[in-house]
Amino acid sequence: MMIKANKNLPIFSQTETDTPKHPLGSRAKVLLTGVFGPYAQDDEYGSRKLNPMELYHNQVTRTQGPFSLRMFHRSWGLMMIQNNIKAPCTLLDFPVLDRFIEEITTRQYDIIGISSIIPNQGKVRKMCELIRQYQPDATIIIGGHIANIPDLDQRIDADHIVKGEGVAWFRRFLGEDDQQPVRHPITVSGIGTRNAGVSCPEKPGDVAATVIPSVGCPLGCNFCSTSAMFGGKGKFISFYETGDELFHVMCQMEKELQVQSFFMMDENFLFYKKRALRLLELMEEHGKAWALYVFSSANVLKTYTIEQLVGLGISWVWMGLEGEDSQYKKLHGIDVPKMVKELQSHGIRVLGSSIIGLEEHTPENIDAAIDYSVAYNTDFHQFMLYTPIPGTPLHAELSAKGVMKDESTFDPGDIHGQLIFNYHHSNITDGQEGEYMLRAFDRDFEVNGPSVLRIARTTLTGWQRHKNHPDKRVRARFAFEANELKTTYSALAGAAVHYYRDNPTMQAKMKALRDDLIREFGLLARLASLFGRFWVSRKIQQEEKRLAEGWTYEPPTFYERNAHCTDNPKAAPCRAATPLTAQQPVTPSRIAGKHQLSPTKKDDAVTVG
Repeated sequence: MMIKANKNLPIFSQTETDTPKHPLGSRAKVLLTGVFGPYAQDDEYGSRKLNPMELYHNQVTRTQGPFSLRMFHRSWGLMMIQNNIKAPCTLLDFPVLDRFIEEITTRQYDIIGISSIIPNQGKVRKMCELIRQYQPDATIIIGGHIANIPDLDQRIDADHIVKGEGVAWFRRFLGEDDQQPVRHPITVSGIGTRNAGVSCPEKPGDVAATVIPSVGCPLGCNFCSTSAMFGGKGKFISFYETGDELFHVMCQMEKELQVQSFFMMDENFLFYKKRALRLLELMEEHGKAWALYVFSSANVLKTYTIEQLVGLGISWVWMGLEGEDSQYKKLHGIDVPKMVKELQSHGIRVLGSSIIGLEEHTPENIDAAIDYSVAYNTDFHQFMLYTPIPGTPLHAELSAKGVMKDESTFDPGDIHGQLIFNYHHSNITDGQEGEYMLRAFDRDFEVNGPSVLRIARTTLTGWQRHKNHPDKRVRARFAFEANELKTTYSALAGAAVHYYRDNPTMQAKMKALRDDLIREFGLLARLASLFGRFWVSRKIQQEEKRLAEGWTYEPPTFYERNAHCTDNPKAAPCRAATPLTAQQPVTPSRIAGKHQLSPTKKDDAVTVG
């Protein structure tokens, strides 16, 4: 049986109840894939060297040269879907074009799903054309941020476009129960980590696990495409509503991956306070010395005591700083610079995010705006252009004002938040914005130095403050996080002293860090800084040479099958955690808006503006 290609189909969202059904149901063979690579190059399909498949190097440490943090992140959304449908499902993650063609010409599929961001729509169009050529009977489903494009069905040849959360949609499409508990994929947060020319080891326990408690963001900033995709302001979708469910999943990941740290891939993890504090209770009860890396807004962070944050293992926070005198309520009434310093004084590393090109920015005040952001001295700093993405309130607002550019005047592949505006800014002339972005990254690097060594400073501060903490669980967590300070970071600090030999100001900063490490950890740190620095310095020189020659970094291809796929031995089996609800049935909400902010439920969620 087959479903014929049908243009002009509606865009389905996660709240639709009229989802179509595939005639084969769970017997359908499914292929899920991201867009094809290579990625860090300029090509006809929308790839850009300036927009590689590396979050940190792309948007955070972009101009830090050999000190830039390089790593890749798996396509977690596709992994979620694969682990939560009963149909035989193969996942092809980070294929090159030839590998994608090989897959669709050697294996037959009933359904092929593609996930993409908006700049890669040229790749999605090409993949759809290839599917129609080689597998004309396959149903093509498109999801991810690209689904926010209102007329996407006119741009590509697909059967269904799914906006928002894909697990429930796929379950309905296959005739399965969309209220089943969610099986979380067991996976690490990063792969291929590289810094200072050194590829970091990835043995069990070296890399944090990824946990996705919820999707969407209830704060609903007008520029946020993630919030818009999952329902907008006041809405999000929770996979694990209770701390007990979350703790159960994390315990399995701890055992399977031998990890002690978790990257909580949730737009505002601490917002759901009842869940977070219950997780803290369970960590204390079971002696879990876990470290949590989270996203959070300032107005949510301020509702927790520092003791709660330290006890919960919050060791890394990604928070929006936006800009001085920001219009966003999440920053109102908060001394954010003071908050950042307090967090760092307890060993909590901060990744601050600032926007270039806000309405009030002009050529005359842009340097002051950049200096304001740099003065935070966060461990990392992300800079992004103020960009109206289709589907967001900001896009609707600027469209109504008639200031959006005609798409014929730019390539969608260049609208990735680092190069150009897709609208006419009232104060900034076309072409200036890209230069301002470089200016911001360069200024942060020049003033604050390599992010990897800022991390060392904050980690050292946390260790010195809490190494004698009365709670042995907290002591154990800080000992775990400080473990590499005496060796790896001491060697890197020693190399940085040599690297900055022609920059007295920055060299003094690196010397101070090196000397503080030696004072704290003694002989081992001294030896590492003396002898390890020679090897690290050589690696840095080699990396600089590679970068000068145009070297780029690409992720490996992953090929995996779920437990229901029994006829594809070449694909590696994927792994998932068993939900707590398998033993103690709990029906999680699958409806966006279930956790809307309510003044009568302040214990369940943080009340914000």
